[in-house]
Amino acid sequence: MVRMVMHMQTFTVAVSGATGYAGGEVLRLLARHPQLSVTTVAGHSTVGECLGAHQPHLGSYADMVIRPSDAQTLAGHDVVVLALPHGASGAIAAELAATSPETLILDLAADHRLTSAWAWEHFYRSEHQGSWDYGLPELMHADGTKQREVLREAKRIAVPGCNVTAVTLAVQPLLAAGLVDPTCLTATLANGVSGAGKALKPHLLAGEILGDVSSYSQAGTHRHIPEIEQNLARVLGIPAQEQHDGGVRISFTPTLVPTARGIHATVSAPLAAGVSAAEAPARAAEAFASAYGEEPFVTVLPTGQWPRTGSVTGSNSAHLQYGIDDRAGTVLVTAAIDNLVRGTAGQALQSAHLALGLDEALALPVDGVAP
Repeated sequence: MVRMVMHMQTFTVAVSGATGYAGGEVLRLLARHPQLSVTTVAGHSTVGECLGAHQPHLGSYADMVIRPSDAQTLAGHDVVVLALPHGASGAIAAELAATSPETLILDLAADHRLTSAWAWEHFYRSEHQGSWDYGLPELMHADGTKQREVLREAKRIAVPGCNVTAVTLAVQPLLAAGLVDPTCLTATLANGVSGAGKALKPHLLAGEILGDVSSYSQAGTHRHIPEIEQNLARVLGIPAQEQHDGGVRISFTPTLVPTARGIHATVSAPLAAGVSAAEAPARAAEAFASAYGEEPFVTVLPTGQWPRTGSVTGSNSAHLQYGIDDRAGTVLVTAAIDNLVRGTAGQALQSAHLALGLDEALALPVDGVAP
């Protein structure tokens, strides 16, 4: 008898920004990945040091020496993950495009998320670097398809913002079904401090954040606003050039809470004209079932259960629940995600799997960690 031995293809991966929270989370998820192999970790001020000195929880990579985050170092890999601050990935990505056109590049920063140069320059105050394929596989399109179909052909992927992910997943089924007014959305989010990055900031010190809750980027100034509106305009089929005229509008307020991980998003919107409170529950149930019934990483909880950040910690799952406020004539949706996994590293790998022709859910955790 002849035995047939199947060899799975292995792809080499370089992670730039490997000492940060996002880069570290990518590495954690890749540590036991059967087909993605980390061969290079890169940084800036830590070049020449061992990764274990900066990510002591990543024993799998403790002895890897941090190399420079430049195009020469990153070129030649099958996959490059740019876990860099906003504004830092554009130049490196441009160089890589010239030297390694076949490399799959995942940008975890905001540099390539927005299609509108005006929106980028208005909210980020720098030159627009152009837009890449957007890395949210479950993003709904007006024609009934989802973004994963685009990602199957991608070579450059802009990974969404973590707040954006929570809000988009929460409200897009309602918009697609015509149940709520897209011009009157309101979102309030409780965010763990890891979303602010690993750089030392006085207001994030334990002595400052413990026992304190504070909002930030208030009154329409948060940089994730145009990205949320861009996503929801796509759900509705509103062309980008028309979005400035007010197709989708959201009042968005993030709040910093004393926890390391997690986003708890509460989104509300008035029922659309012609939709009664009596018919809304059945239509909302149908909308969420249609949107997420087959999605492995989005769970609409059973009636009576509401999302908690602790339930999704360490997982690539998003938990959702909704309710109809008859008295106010509004729909309320709550979403909980781990900002570093579902909001960043997890969906980056989810998108990469699609682009590489792998199983989308490969090696990604669905279950959280408790307590």
